Amino acid sequence: MTPHWPGLLIGLHLVAASAACAQPVSFRNDVMAVLSKSGCNAGTCHGNLNGKNGFKLSLRGDDPAFDYLALTRDMLGRRVDTQNAAESLVLQKATTAVPHEGGKRFAVGSPEYALMRRWIQQGLPLDPAGAPVLTRIEVTPREQFLIEPADRVQLRVVARFSDGSTRDVTRLAVFETSNQIVAVNADGEVRREQMGETAILVRYLNQRVPVTLAFVPDRPGFVWPNPPEANYIDHHVFAKLRALRTAPSPICSDSVFLRRAYLGVLGVLPTAAEARRFLQDSRADKRSSLIDALLERPEFADFWALKWSDVLRSEEKTLDRKGVQAFHEWIRQCILIGKPLNEFARALIAGRGSTYAEPAANFYRALRDPQTRAEATAQVFLGIRLQCAKCHNHPFDRWTQDDYHSLAAVFARVQYRIVENNRRDRLDTHEFDGDQIVWTDRVSEWKNPQTGKTQPPRLLDSARPLAGDADRLQALADWVAAPNNPFFARAQANRVWFHLLGRGIVEPNDDFRASNPPSNAPLLAALAEDFTSHHFDLRQLIRTIMNSRTYQTAALPNDTNRDDEANFSHALVRPLQAEQLLDAVSQVLGVPAKFNGYPLGLRAGQLPGVRPPSRRGVQATDGERFLKSFGKPDRLLSCDCERSDDPTLGQAFQLLTGELLQQMLTEKENRMGKLIAAGRNDHEIVEEFYLAALSRMPSAAERKAALGYLANAKERRAGLEDVVWGLVNAKEFLLRR
Repeated sequence: MTPHWPGLLIGLHLVAASAACAQPVSFRNDVMAVLSKSGCNAGTCHGNLNGKNGFKLSLRGDDPAFDYLALTRDMLGRRVDTQNAAESLVLQKATTAVPHEGGKRFAVGSPEYALMRRWIQQGLPLDPAGAPVLTRIEVTPREQFLIEPADRVQLRVVARFSDGSTRDVTRLAVFETSNQIVAVNADGEVRREQMGETAILVRYLNQRVPVTLAFVPDRPGFVWPNPPEANYIDHHVFAKLRALRTAPSPICSDSVFLRRAYLGVLGVLPTAAEARRFLQDSRADKRSSLIDALLERPEFADFWALKWSDVLRSEEKTLDRKGVQAFHEWIRQCILIGKPLNEFARALIAGRGSTYAEPAANFYRALRDPQTRAEATAQVFLGIRLQCAKCHNHPFDRWTQDDYHSLAAVFARVQYRIVENNRRDRLDTHEFDGDQIVWTDRVSEWKNPQTGKTQPPRLLDSARPLAGDADRLQALADWVAAPNNPFFARAQANRVWFHLLGRGIVEPNDDFRASNPPSNAPLLAALAEDFTSHHFDLRQLIRTIMNSRTYQTAALPNDTNRDDEANFSHALVRPLQAEQLLDAVSQVLGVPAKFNGYPLGLRAGQLPGVRPPSRRGVQATDGERFLKSFGKPDRLLSCDCERSDDPTLGQAFQLLTGELLQQMLTEKENRMGKLIAAGRNDHEIVEEFYLAALSRMPSAAERKAALGYLANAKERRAGLEDVVWGLVNAKEFLLRR
């Protein structure tokens, strides 16, 4: 006998529904999930520090016990009605049966409504002792490329609990997108709004999993050009580009590579003679040979000491001038001798003693409290912005308040003995002038400001507090420097990649979190593994990156990669940084910039600090004002983001009409004056300046225009000044391509 399928299905559905209604609702696993799914505990709603309209929940469900009391006991329990669940205020507000400032959060009859109503009907039960707790969630797919016309994908979220049980919680999961190219409905269906890549942070209770999706144009007739791979970097970059149906740009020209390499490794331009020699070199391996040579030059240590000084807050107000000079020279010497980067970090984190005699101790001289030390250490060495966990659990990552304050507790015993302080402004307690001794006591502890209790010191990836008699700084330093540290190698590899290519694989380069996944995770993992296997050798990492075809790709985009900014299909054009630009202008014109208190001839890229503290009657030099105008950071943050290279009207004015440029152009003994005095003709002088400024010979049209202008100039020197003025104001000079 053939069964009556519709009737059977309806019967099965009723049986399942009846069983579901009889099953107890879990407050922690169901009700808390509904509050998050509906946005009730978001920072813009009742999860706000002060709540909303007298009703406060913990932010994003960090404190279920607090939320249970808020729902069931606060305001004499008026928010729930166990006798008539449908009349409960929490349901009427959420469904807008009564006015609700937050709008409609779910509909009557929705799964969210049904769960909340059943929980109220069941008498507001708390989970019994030993009830299963969430251990992790699994999301499928984790990554997918969808080729047009495909425009949607269904996410599925499965929760795993401590008793081994699993449950599909897709409907109760929260889906947070990183941009606006997709929309995600309540059931986890992702719909394309426009082409591109996106990251979706899937959250259920306290577990988070990132999903990366790419919606790719069909591009009929696309054929992968199959460019040769120089090393594993190209393998991973090209694999991603092929999946995106995106062709990389061709290799850049020799002149572009030469200029890019010098600026990226040394922070200076090649000389005219160096440019001419490289362009005339016909060897097949001349690029790799140049890379090797640049890495051994002293300017390499200057330039990378500048980068580290930026994030280590090496500035004169807190460290004083002598301290800045000692700290900078120590950093430079570490880079010059090839000190492994993990050992460099170990020395900084464990550093103590006189800030003059033991320069690594200056790391703590700029960080005056345990919280600042914890935040700076996590951000600089681990790529983790822990600040978001200071007042509440991190909204977009796994870090909790307990993690934050446990790391702060590691630094609670750092103390200072101020040998002397000769500051000029007695009212400014943040200024120091004189030696300090950084030391650690044996009794100080950190109190958690939320609980008022002493916080045991603990490393970020450990559940076990440090022993009471442990050298806390040394323990932290050893953990950070260990080859198996899960954060250090990837953070430093990403920072180096950022400096060389203009964008991190994780961007911002020191903001690793679940909601900000790498644009190419296999590439970052390979770089970190390679960096670790080569004993954290900075030069080796840079050499590997620069020898890749990816690094040597041209900036000119093609039809398939024109909109790509994150996958390194073409070079990113970016402005020269302040020190690079000032040194470039100075080098091209042959006139050194002046800096107060430093010998003439010291380059901007060699300056130990930001600028000397202002003294009465001593004005900033043109060079110092130039650096400030072009975004040299004040070094008040432990972040590369403090440096600004966004072009401004003030920058344009500095170049077009600034006193510094005019003085350098008209200096009698500058490069121009020496070439004229040496009897060089206009043809030779124009060629010399093109090589010095742009690392290439002038084109036929450029040569003709320059020589024609000079032939008609009333005065030869003035005409040459105009030609050179045009060169140093050209986009090709101001930008790194």
